[in-house]
Amino acid sequence: MNPSRFVPLLGLLAVFAASLPAQNPLTVPLWPDGAPGSEARKSEPEQARDYWVKNIHNPSITVFLPPKEKATGAAVVICPGGGHRELVFNAEGVEAAQFFNSIGVAAFALKYRLAREPGSPYQVEREAPEDARRAIRVIRSRAKEWGVDPRRVGIVGFSAGGEVAAMVSYRPAPAPSGRADEIDRLDARPDFDIYIYPGPLGFPEKISSQAPPAFFLAAVHDDATTVISRMLEVYRAANVPVEVHLYAQGAHAFNMGHRSEFISLRNWSNRVADWMLDEGLLRPSPAK
Repeated sequence: MNPSRFVPLLGLLAVFAASLPAQNPLTVPLWPDGAPGSEARKSEPEQARDYWVKNIHNPSITVFLPPKEKATGAAVVICPGGGHRELVFNAEGVEAAQFFNSIGVAAFALKYRLAREPGSPYQVEREAPEDARRAIRVIRSRAKEWGVDPRRVGIVGFSAGGEVAAMVSYRPAPAPSGRADEIDRLDARPDFDIYIYPGPLGFPEKISSQAPPAFFLAAVHDDATTVISRMLEVYRAANVPVEVHLYAQGAHAFNMGHRSEFISLRNWSNRVADWMLDEGLLRPSPAK
């Protein structure tokens, strides 16, 4: 029997294994008494089916930590997409976290409140970025426990999650409210941004020279290229480091590329690893 006939099967098994969620990852609600304005619904169960999760009223982060011998101290909050109607949580949350763990980065997949779900009381530009800011603050508040360098906490956004990331990165955080705790007084600004086929909301006409360095990636047959092309010039004008990758094949929502027919899209995550290495984000933590 020809062993080469088993190579495609092995490749499929590898993709399948990469898509499996980690065993019992820790889930941490962002607020102990429920999110602001959603306290009465914090115990309402989420709905999950196939690839999506929705009905999120108690926003949380699911914690994926790399093996201690690989940990670099860098961390990312991952904002899955889904059009603010649902979250593509496995393909753009869990699988993304597994990739970041493989390069020594702690990953925290965010479940944020959804403004475009039928009957939602939320607003796109209010609750979702509030949840993402709180996630960054929670990570910094527990940095020592999770082996994270609080000066290397970035944000990753897919599609609508890219809009959430942009709202957090380019807009000042609101002043702490009356019910603010010590966590709310921590810095919510990410140290670096990674945008994967982002939606158009939240991206400004100008940025400060103090904006986080950014990485953008999409396929050319995607409206995200319009956003990315404009932001490339915005970053250049501000003299802030930026890297852009536009692929000749593909369209929107190829997730981590595992199921793409295009070799380049199957390997796009390597470009993120290269960029993070070049930016010094994967240097070993001083505490190691």
